[in-house]
Amino acid sequence: MADSAEKQARPSFFKGVKAEFKKISWPDRQSTFRQSIAVVAISVVVGVIIAVLDYIIQYGVNFLTSL
Repeated sequence: MADSAEKQARPSFFKGVKAEFKKISWPDRQSTFRQSIAVVAISVVVGVIIAVLDYIIQYGVNFLTSL
């Protein structure tokens, strides 16, 4: 009994997924490109900030351990 109920549930599930995908408003190419550039730029900036903080902390620890 459970097998037949599962088989009937699957097609309706995929029909629901298909209906939901039709409701999605996908961004245009220009918007996607701009957002991708923003993500890369912010990632680079955050990476540089982390590298600078790491260098400063490493310098401080080395200074304290050399006392």
